[in-house]
Amino acid sequence: MSENTGLENTGAVPMTSGAPLTPEELAQVVARDIPAGSYVNLGIGQPTLVANHLTAEDDVTLHTENGMLGMGPEAHGDEVDPDLINAGKIPVVETPGCSYFHHADSFAMMRGGHLDCCVLGAFQVDQQGNLANWHTGRAGAIPAVGGAMDLATGAKQTFVMMSLQTRNGQSKLVEQCTMPLTGVGCVSRIYTDQAVFLVEADGVSVRETFGTSFEELRRIVGVPLRPAR
Repeated sequence: MSENTGLENTGAVPMTSGAPLTPEELAQVVARDIPAGSYVNLGIGQPTLVANHLTAEDDVTLHTENGMLGMGPEAHGDEVDPDLINAGKIPVVETPGCSYFHHADSFAMMRGGHLDCCVLGAFQVDQQGNLANWHTGRAGAIPAVGGAMDLATGAKQTFVMMSLQTRNGQSKLVEQCTMPLTGVGCVSRIYTDQAVFLVEADGVSVRETFGTSFEELRRIVGVPLRPAR
C-alpha cells in the first residue's frame, strides 16, 4: 500500500494505492483514523483486524461485547489463552489495566453512549447512512444480530469496513438498503478495498481511492458521489 502518495488525483480525489487494499491494509487505514483517547468496539469479521494495527502510543481502548475492556491484538503461539477471546471467538491478549465484566454490563456500555466509535461489517450501506448487516432478507438465511443494533445506535460514530462489491460485482453502497436495517442514519464513514467514503448531510463523498479511479467508482456505485472537501 502506498500511503498518501497521490498516485492519481482525478477530480480532487487522490488514489493512494495502486491496487485495491487487502483486509490487513484496510485495517491499517481504519486504525490510523481512530482518534487518540477513543473507546472503540470492533465487530466480528474484517473489523477485528484493526486491533492488530493499534499500539499503546495510539491510546485507543478496545471494548468487546463479551465483557472485556482493554483488549489487545490477536494472540499467537504461547500467548493464546482459550479464556481470552473477542466477540468473534478469536484469541486475543490483554493490555495493561484490562478489565472484565458481565455481558449485561457490556451491553449497558454499548447502549449508554459510552463508546466513541464502533467498526462494523455490512451487507449494505445506503446514501442516508442506513446500515444493514444482520440479515440478508433471503428465505432460509440465518440471521446474526449479536450486538450490532446496540452498537450502531449507542456508539457516537459508526464506521463500516467491508468489500465494496459482492461476489457478483454488485455495489454494497446503494441508493436505499433493500435488506433489513440494523441502524438508521448511523454510518459516518465507509472503508472499502477500493475507496474511503464519507456519509454527510448533503450526500456521499470520496476521500481517497485504492487502485480505482474516481470515475470508475462512479460507474460501480449506484449513488451520486463527489470529492471530499
